[in-house]
Amino acid sequence: MNATALRPSRTDDCLLRPGNTNCGGCGMSIGLTMLDRALAEAGQSCSLVIPACCGIVTAGAFPTTSYGVPTIATTFASSPAVASGVAAIRDLNDEPGQVICWAGDGGTYDIGLGTLSAAAERNENIIYICYDNEIYGNTGGQRSSATPLGARTSTTPWGKSEGKKDVMSIMAAHRIPYAATLSVAHPEDFARKMSTALSIKGMRFLLLHSPCPTGWKSEPEDSVKLVRLAVASGLFPLYEVFDGFSYQINVEPDETDPAEYFHLQRRFADEEINLDGIRQYCSNRMQRLRALAEQGSAGGGSELQRG
Repeated sequence: MNATALRPSRTDDCLLRPGNTNCGGCGMSIGLTMLDRALAEAGQSCSLVIPACCGIVTAGAFPTTSYGVPTIATTFASSPAVASGVAAIRDLNDEPGQVICWAGDGGTYDIGLGTLSAAAERNENIIYICYDNEIYGNTGGQRSSATPLGARTSTTPWGKSEGKKDVMSIMAAHRIPYAATLSVAHPEDFARKMSTALSIKGMRFLLLHSPCPTGWKSEPEDSVKLVRLAVASGLFPLYEVFDGFSYQINVEPDETDPAEYFHLQRRFADEEINLDGIRQYCSNRMQRLRALAEQGSAGGGSELQRG
């Protein structure tokens, strides 16, 4: 990874200030730094709206804060609603800058899904970024509906028996202007997609695969390697969706075997991993995404656009 992509773009007023208490190898920290650089390169400012999650713990105890931008802390379920109000006031007063929700998978896939859906249906002028570490990292490591099949958590000590929710398909079904997946292992792709999101008005949803050494029971130095393996194997495809129907695959998997991804995380029991089933799942999902991309490029599905 290019080190300059991770370096804060400003030292006096950066989005995430140095000296915060985030864990070593935290993907959320990397993502916030990359977001800061994207905003700086676009010459844009932002306000953050953060629900209960590791992201708001990052802020620290009042009166100090690790964030260098205006930040509102909300309950688990209400960040899209609060962000909608902040955006409405900004638009009414013709104020510059973006309103960005920064939320974990618990507040996105689960507790906040209702208000997220409502904001998407109204096409609110906000950017919603879910840093998906596949666990309730702030409250004890419980499973969420983003936790993958077989992962052991504090509430699934023998492994989760359900698969991961497909939140990207849910958001695409709302026909919002833009939805995309991101990875901290692909900073150039991250920067391009943030540039796209910053240039569009309306609801924008970004799903960031965010490694969590504590929850994944992995080594901090393996964080970027893990999410790179997830993209290369097809476990976490990088793609974007415009207006709910136009799909574009941004990074094609290179047929990397997913075995190493699982072996580097102690949340999975090696003897219980069905690698053949996982390989088939990855292949089937990529075939489906390619079919959707071909359909969109051929002009199919235009009836799904907003009126």
